[in-house]
Amino acid sequence: MTDQMLPLAGVRVLDFSQFLAGPYAALKLADMGAEVVKVERAGVGDLSRYLYLTDTKIGGESTIFHAINRNKRSLAIDLKSDADKDALRALIAGADVVLQNFRPGVMERLGFGYDAVRAINPKVVYGTVTGYGTEGPWVDLPGQDLLAQARAGVMWLSGSRDDGPVAVGMPIADILAGAALAHGVLALLFRRERQGVGGLVETSLIEVLADIQFEMLTTWLNDGFRSPARSANNPAHAYLAAPYGVYATADGHVAIAMGKLDLLASITGLDPALAGLDAFAGRDRIKAGLAARLATAPTGDWMEKFVAADIWAAPVMDWQALMQSGVLTTLDMIQRVSRGEVALETTRLPLKIDGRRPASARAAPELGEANALLQGGWPAP
Repeated sequence: MTDQMLPLAGVRVLDFSQFLAGPYAALKLADMGAEVVKVERAGVGDLSRYLYLTDTKIGGESTIFHAINRNKRSLAIDLKSDADKDALRALIAGADVVLQNFRPGVMERLGFGYDAVRAINPKVVYGTVTGYGTEGPWVDLPGQDLLAQARAGVMWLSGSRDDGPVAVGMPIADILAGAALAHGVLALLFRRERQGVGGLVETSLIEVLADIQFEMLTTWLNDGFRSPARSANNPAHAYLAAPYGVYATADGHVAIAMGKLDLLASITGLDPALAGLDAFAGRDRIKAGLAARLATAPTGDWMEKFVAADIWAAPVMDWQALMQSGVLTTLDMIQRVSRGEVALETTRLPLKIDGRRPASARAAPELGEANALLQGGWPAP
């Protein structure tokens, strides 16, 4: 697949966003062929350049920055400079998409809010991510992933009945918001092709966390606001009956999603009296009995029996086991990207187009490497 065949080839994106949510949306657009140019603060850049998960640095920058900003270019801008602002306005005039994820009001104060950008380019698609929307009681609160998880019920929903709140072990709100923003941008680009108009797409961390809980919230809203009784042990889903859960084995863990209790009893040696209980009312007793049986043998032994009996189960694997399985290699989900002396392995777009997975060998940009655009503007198509 050539660059010209990618579905967003020729689409120009100015990305003012930082950290994860907005840049993740820009990453998805870049992977599908868009030309994405990050707008960064001169001399400082996106703060995620220095936000380290570990003490590992790649080319003096964080792995987070490299993971989220591959296949992009960078402008180093002084927004106190009238000349730099004028150059940005010229680029906005030729852009298809503008993205930002600052707190409400920040872009307006900088002179690049939606109304100001639309005045320059009426057909622009403008995308924004906030923490909690642009109005309401939480509008001025810091829109950070962990804090949004805390407010959205996600932490409370996770874990067993007697656990304290359990955070999801990754920035799920940021990633979901970025995916939702990319979804909305694509929809407005399609509308622009059909109707010739631009538009504004907005999302927030709280909205996507509400959306991901659509099953449970719908149940709760229509069940007299009756909260689920979370499982006392081996938790996985706040509502579902036994055997749904994660269980320790003699050498690891196994997750069980579905399986007839009488069949599980015959395989594991679970007390038939427990297998005869109602799977909802007797959930905790059933799961406790099943946990005791599963702890007596290794994961591999149980999985062999479960697969043979069509029990829906899986071993709980770490990243090393995932890579050793070969599945990501088969799916071609890992790629190598580089920039000068910098080279690293990272993931690829999680979809195929015309039977092939788009890829780019370009690593995350050096700060300001595309500043020639400030003088010459966008190159001719």
